[in-house]
Amino acid sequence: MQVSSSSILPPGNVIQAQPLFLNSSALLRRKNGVLYCTMKSTSHSHTQTATEEKQQQKSPQKIKVPPQKQMKEVSKIGADYEAVIGIETHVQLSTLTKAFCSCPYSYGAQPNTCICPVCMGLPGALPVLNSKVIECAVKLALALNCRLSFSSKFDRKQYFYPDLPKGYQISQFDIPIATGGSIDLDLPLEFGGGHRRFGITRIHMEEDAGKLMHSGNGSYSQVDLNRAGVPLLEIVSEPDMRTGIEASEYAAELQRVVRYLGVSNGNMQEGSLRCDVNVSVRPIGQAEFGTKVEIKNLNSFSAINRAIDFEISRQVNLHSQGQQDSIVQETRLWEEGAQKTVTMRKKEGLADYRYFPEPDLPEVVLTKAYMDSVGKSLPELPEAKRRRYEEMGLSMQDVLFLANDIAVADFFDATIQKGADVKLAANWIMGDIAAYLKNEKLSINDIKLVPHELAELIASIKSGTISGKIGKEVKKWVGGALGSVSYSRLLGKTMQITDLVDIEKMVDKVIAENPKQLEQYRSGKTKLQGYFAGQVTN
Repeated sequence: MQVSSSSILPPGNVIQAQPLFLNSSALLRRKNGVLYCTMKSTSHSHTQTATEEKQQQKSPQKIKVPPQKQMKEVSKIGADYEAVIGIETHVQLSTLTKAFCSCPYSYGAQPNTCICPVCMGLPGALPVLNSKVIECAVKLALALNCRLSFSSKFDRKQYFYPDLPKGYQISQFDIPIATGGSIDLDLPLEFGGGHRRFGITRIHMEEDAGKLMHSGNGSYSQVDLNRAGVPLLEIVSEPDMRTGIEASEYAAELQRVVRYLGVSNGNMQEGSLRCDVNVSVRPIGQAEFGTKVEIKNLNSFSAINRAIDFEISRQVNLHSQGQQDSIVQETRLWEEGAQKTVTMRKKEGLADYRYFPEPDLPEVVLTKAYMDSVGKSLPELPEAKRRRYEEMGLSMQDVLFLANDIAVADFFDATIQKGADVKLAANWIMGDIAAYLKNEKLSINDIKLVPHELAELIASIKSGTISGKIGKEVKKWVGGALGSVSYSRLLGKTMQITDLVDIEKMVDKVIAENPKQLEQYRSGKTKLQGYFAGQVTN
């Protein structure tokens, strides 16, 4: 299928050569292995805006809203109206190559250096499905309690944007790989606590589009196709959430799950996990949904929370003023600086996408034996880990902290397997070790302290062999970046002496070796008591 170059651009866009290129008349030019396409845009209808790009290139201003204030504001809204929230989450898979070609993908690589005729959509180039994408999809579907389709297919989703070179996206429409699942999570105590279960409508496989890099003044944009063809899993939730807090915690739990499974790094700042939120409002007691508004490309959990709460307030205000008809189905953006949502474009419907089966890819057929083998490879998931930690007697605060990061959870599990007291191990990891990791900007896998050493340290403190104060000093040497000092050697030097006869011998020795200080002490310089104590402990 051949598409003319003019058909891939929406109306209002014209091609313009950027002065930095040597040949200003060329639409595409390769220089030092880098391929560029420059476009001047007079339309703001694209999904990736200059505001979003700037947010990805630099950290947005942190605006913290106290959770108590958020909850009070939402509770005011909840008296007469109810919000209905669903989320579409795109997870970028950690495969070695793209979905339908052998190109690798590396975040931050030079623009247009990870591309080939397939991901560029050149005529005659045929896609070949990466089997690792199927494995990741099956893992996630099983983890989210979904029903897997023994036979699913790919479809073409038609839409025309400069960073979608084929003019369509390979996705799944009417027969996705998985449907009808659920996800369980525990709300943090500062947000009221409690257990929640949210439904999963479907999971389907698709490819990512490229990326537009906008100029500072917005006069032109460059197209980077490195991301084009990168495999994605889209998880569509049921409209089961009612507050921004629930939605942000749902997204955070999805991030934990994909990281536990190893199918994605889940880094929102890199675009590896992206959330589009659908929000509608209806009067309490009304069965039918209100008009749905989509908030696109939210890049942090706090942004999800604040954007939803703002949008709920906006829609409730329109309802209360009798202007609910002015709420239209549209896509909006979250402006971090202004702390509000703004209109981006009117929302397309299914008819606009003109789905039809992808003729160049066969159907995906799964066997029960394959599903079972993938199922056996699943690790213990966050929900199961939290319940196990609860059964150990840990508080919900401890449980949420330890299960949040799989590396921390594995370290904790390995420590208690070596016989460490459960609560003391949790306290050490959540206290001194967590503080050290935060200060040094390290992960728990980067420290030199290993689980069996922490278990031995805890046992030594609990038995009275060493004091807790000395234990913290030992930990600093073993776990810190001060050099490789043997744990057992350090422990031998710092063992707490409890035998009174041995202590008296040490005191007598210090007194005998310091006659001058002894005479000064006896003449009234009682501050020298600290000096003698220091000599004994040294």
